[in-house]
Amino acid sequence: MMLRAVRGSLRSAAIAAWKMPTVMTQETPIVCAGYLQRNKFNLNQVRFAAHVHLTMKVVEQRIMLVLSLYDKIDPKKLTLDSDFSKDLGLDSLDFVELIMAIEDEFHFEIPDGDSDNMKTPRDIYQYICDRKDIYE
Repeated sequence: MMLRAVRGSLRSAAIAAWKMPTVMTQETPIVCAGYLQRNKFNLNQVRFAAHVHLTMKVVEQRIMLVLSLYDKIDPKKLTLDSDFSKDLGLDSLDFVELIMAIEDEFHFEIPDGDSDNMKTPRDIYQYICDRKDIYE
């Protein structure tokens, strides 16, 4: 009896999720809404499921946003040339969490061998620009 109820609710949830539209309008991300408004991003555009065109400036802004939202980093000390361990006082576990946050932000995985060579936000910035073929 219970199994039948669970199957029915899962089936109806799957059908409801399948019928959701792929184009969403008038939805604003909760975390970044203030940041986007301060930087003159238009929130009323229709958004599709395609990737956003990245420029070097956008990559820099998104990296700095992710890093400044990390609770163990003082935003006043954060620059592109700040050393993660010396200037910002992060240990290896904090750095792994940052790399995971960057991977989530840009939707690709950074191999451990490549992340071990990153000592500053500029290194992450260069890596992403090279990986995504972003040149101005």
